[in-house]
Amino acid sequence: MKLTESVLSQMPDDTIAQLQRLDKFWSAYRSGNQQIPTVVQQNTESLNDTDCDVLVCGGTLGIFIGCALAVRGWRVTVLEQGILRGREQEWNISRQELDAFLELGLLTNQELETAIATEYNPGRVSFLGGEDLWVRDVLNIGVDPVFLLATLKRKFLDCGGKLLEKTGFKAAFVHPNGICVEVEQQDGSVKIKARLLLDVMGHFSAIARQARIDTNQGQKPDGVCMVVGSCAQGLPQHEFGDLIATFTPIQNQCQYFWEAFPARDGRTTYMFTYADADPQRPSFSALWEDYLSLLPQYQNIELGELKFLRTLFGFFPSYRSSPLQTAWDRILQVGDSSGSQSPLSFGGFGSLVRHLVRLTNGIDAAMSSNSLDRNALRLLQPYQPNLSVTWLFQKAMSVGINQKVEADRINYILSIVFQCMQQLGDPVLKPFLQDVVQFPALSQTMLKMAIADPVLVRKVIQQVGAIALLDWMRHYLNLGAYSLLDSCGKALSPILPNLIPEQQFFWQCQLNSWRYGSGGDYGDPGHTL
Repeated sequence: MKLTESVLSQMPDDTIAQLQRLDKFWSAYRSGNQQIPTVVQQNTESLNDTDCDVLVCGGTLGIFIGCALAVRGWRVTVLEQGILRGREQEWNISRQELDAFLELGLLTNQELETAIATEYNPGRVSFLGGEDLWVRDVLNIGVDPVFLLATLKRKFLDCGGKLLEKTGFKAAFVHPNGICVEVEQQDGSVKIKARLLLDVMGHFSAIARQARIDTNQGQKPDGVCMVVGSCAQGLPQHEFGDLIATFTPIQNQCQYFWEAFPARDGRTTYMFTYADADPQRPSFSALWEDYLSLLPQYQNIELGELKFLRTLFGFFPSYRSSPLQTAWDRILQVGDSSGSQSPLSFGGFGSLVRHLVRLTNGIDAAMSSNSLDRNALRLLQPYQPNLSVTWLFQKAMSVGINQKVEADRINYILSIVFQCMQQLGDPVLKPFLQDVVQFPALSQTMLKMAIADPVLVRKVIQQVGAIALLDWMRHYLNLGAYSLLDSCGKALSPILPNLIPEQQFFWQCQLNSWRYGSGGDYGDPGHTL
């Protein structure tokens, strides 16, 4: 681990300790030797009153939905375990996806432009042995989290929101008419009573982990994305970025993928791989060593010429049974805790922004109609076939720990797939790169792949297995059905205002499930054309 030690020793004193803590957590996570605490309990007694309408647990991304609801006039309290402040590393997104902030009144045009720290074009897709593909205006905007969160924090407080920093979630008690949440502050525990709790505490939320057990959705993830990376000065300052790139074959039962894009104070590079949580998977210390060993070849530069500013390492679990269906009344998972991100992406900022308008409108309607039982709230995180079909792609981009495949298998499959999508044009390629799968585009791609290389289907089946392929066919057919229902559902929208609030909420959720589940939201605020 000589390279890792030499680089991380340049970082703040706790960086090596953070890596060691992550490896310890990762080891326990893979072995399944983790106790899942019971943090949510039922209580049959009614509450006398409430302190707020909505309690948001998790402030970094929770401030988005909290501020949007506060703008609508709801009494909102946001809990943040530390200080609510954005990190230094930019969040990448496509420009028109940011229109969601304008539609919801969270940012002005000037504030939005100020929030954009970097911009580049074009983006490259490159696989070993294949031809480079180029696209424009996809994930090419770097948003400054420090400015964005400070602006939303100020607007939230101006709208009457209440922010509790250095306040951690401890337990929740679900009552018939509300929820009582115990939180931990520096001077002890206090209780906050609300009508609805939003869990925005991320992938490893204690509430979400208990919910997966209580709803029999499984605790161990079906897949993980392991990622390491850094922002450094001294790298070649190209005008383009890499959306996804490979330059090595499969090694250590991993196919390494790379991203690279400009940052305000340097250039960011990530190396990531799709895997499972098998105990034999490598540690993050080993992954970091591979990253540092391969970075000079990737960027054509000597490691000693670089000044590392920031480092990143972590993993992102994903589940076939997603989004997570809430296990209780008055609790809703939002963002990564809900598992509503594509298994191909890291989730986080981009995934939440895509659903921000839908969730804001849905939660607003649920509060107004008092539709806060678990069956009603599950309508806000419905089954999405365009999310489920991406599981096959994740499977095709990973290798089982004991699976024997040719070293160039994944690069070969991806080269053919992306060449076919590029030949079909931007309406097919660009949505896919933004985690949106649509039935017509997917069908065209599969047909073109079968014509371009008839042997490819056999290779894909060998890679993913026949059972996974049959399961995928179910979601693929549902994707087609949802596309048809979305087209028919547009005729129902004009009659919704004539319904009572409870019916309006139900049918609006139904229309949204067809729209988002088919990828029909592509072009709405939160997605680019």
